[in-house]
Amino acid sequence: MGIRITPSVLNADLANLNAEIARIPSCDAVHLDVMDNRFVPNLTFGLPVVERVRSGTDKMLDVHLMIAEVDRWAPGYAEAGAESVTFHIEASDAPVKLARQLRSLGARASMGLRPATPIEPYEDLLGELDMVMLMTVEPGFGGQSFLDIMLPKIRRTRALLDKTGGDIWLQVDGGISAETIERCAEAGADTFVAGSAVYGANDPDAMVRELGRMAKAATKCC
Repeated sequence: MGIRITPSVLNADLANLNAEIARIPSCDAVHLDVMDNRFVPNLTFGLPVVERVRSGTDKMLDVHLMIAEVDRWAPGYAEAGAESVTFHIEASDAPVKLARQLRSLGARASMGLRPATPIEPYEDLLGELDMVMLMTVEPGFGGQSFLDIMLPKIRRTRALLDKTGGDIWLQVDGGISAETIERCAEAGADTFVAGSAVYGANDPDAMVRELGRMAKAATKCC
């Protein structure tokens, strides 16, 4: 199982994103949180900003769509060059169709779940996905504290992914830091979104490397 650190730029300087991304050369991907003030009570940026970021970096872009009408808008982010697009199952009316459309456009299809949304009803969908993203805080704002009650859900999701087979990543997003990443890795997560922990550090790239080291040590992963 590979370990991936995908820092969120939500806590970075949003007016200078390409420069902020250049501060984390060791990251495995850049996590971009798109919010519309409808699905979540916050507003960030949309497709034009993602397109500008795409033109300024060759890093993998991991776009997290916290938006309503996601079936309508998600394909545009794949067309813009995002290598991974996460749609929330709570906002999708046709998740299988959407996942297949994202894949047909060359993006990895990822399904996101709020903390209170169980994974079990979606077991039959897992084979259509490249990643499952579990929110470990309530979505909408960066800098929140990790919800320990999500650890059993991470374990259950890992068991279902292992049962499904294939290389389906398990991402956790919310409150990931040096204090929480080992527990998440031990529970079965392999892809980690860290925002304030990275951009609040004196050396963001050193923190990226340290988080990766800790997750690998917790799972004895190479």
